[in-house]
Amino acid sequence: MRRTPTILVGIVLLLLALGIVMLASASSVKGTAVYKDSSYFLIRQLIWLAVALVAGGFTASIDYHKWQRWWIPLSALSILLLVMVLVPGVGTEINGSHRWLRLGSFSAQPSEFSKFAMIVMLSAWMAKSGVKAGTFMEGILKPGVLLATMMGLVFLEPDFGTTVLLAMVGAAIMFSGGSPARYLVIGILAGMILFAGAVMHDPVRAGRVLAFMYPEKYPKAAYHLQQSEQAFTLGGPWGVGLGESLQKHFYLPEAHTDFILAIIGEELGLAATILVVLLFAGFLVCGTLISLRAPDNVGRLMGMGFTLMTTLQAAINIGVVTGCLPTKGLALPFISYGGSSLIVSIMMVGALLNIARQGVMTEERAVVRAARDKVRWV
Repeated sequence: MRRTPTILVGIVLLLLALGIVMLASASSVKGTAVYKDSSYFLIRQLIWLAVALVAGGFTASIDYHKWQRWWIPLSALSILLLVMVLVPGVGTEINGSHRWLRLGSFSAQPSEFSKFAMIVMLSAWMAKSGVKAGTFMEGILKPGVLLATMMGLVFLEPDFGTTVLLAMVGAAIMFSGGSPARYLVIGILAGMILFAGAVMHDPVRAGRVLAFMYPEKYPKAAYHLQQSEQAFTLGGPWGVGLGESLQKHFYLPEAHTDFILAIIGEELGLAATILVVLLFAGFLVCGTLISLRAPDNVGRLMGMGFTLMTTLQAAINIGVVTGCLPTKGLALPFISYGGSSLIVSIMMVGALLNIARQGVMTEERAVVRAARDKVRWV
């Protein structure tokens, strides 16, 4: 248990280091072409990284039980920000989506911060409900309404990928917190039907699904996937060399954001791609151990939520980039360009470290109590 937080920090540092190096390479061409500065995106990411480390230090130093007490204002703030991005003149529209709030020369995505807020909200609610979580009202209806509110606002942006992610992690927290499985399954199935209907009525998203299923019939919609697969093919087992990517020369869109793993595969090869997968697998193991050894139920639920949010997002991104899933706009945690995603990812790591520290303190107290009992017995 004592080594788990250290290993987790080591994994995150390796992912961050790889992300900075690959961002410097993947974004250089676009930075030069658009902003006349090859390091434009790199400098901004380093600024966001500094902010993220401060935010992560804050969550690591705050007793996670305080998040349990702050879940109502935290949730209200998250919902308010999600509403603001939908207000004309307040939110910023990019490519038909309203996901950003402009902060001077920078922008922020409230949907990213809703991930943290949702985990805290549901963990606090399920832990507070206790045995009542097994009832329909306390275990399904009330937390379901809270979750659906956040999901609905994110869906309206529209951000289908984050909506799915919130649903998956939220359902896992509710199930682990004691929500009746039969009602949860019914809710999940109903949600899947509604979501599938919404996708089919959205030409862009429907095109992505069809392109995933029949890429030869929809070559235009399947362009991202084809170029991503080409990048991995060019890279082979060991890559073409750092900085030598062909695909980043505007062949592969979003080379420094959603599809940065393809550039890693092209420049550093299959070996580096497997390393990224193994690092996230290690993150999952460490986060799971921290969650299981948390001193109370809210710590276990929060730890599981933070771990699943990070690793599921990574799994979906990897699945998209490798052609195993339809295209979605989800960043690769710690690696892709984007300040909001980076800040929230490191905030969740900080909260995990605090849960781990509380678990270690509890174990130390248990050892001391056991030693005192033995002394008394003697």
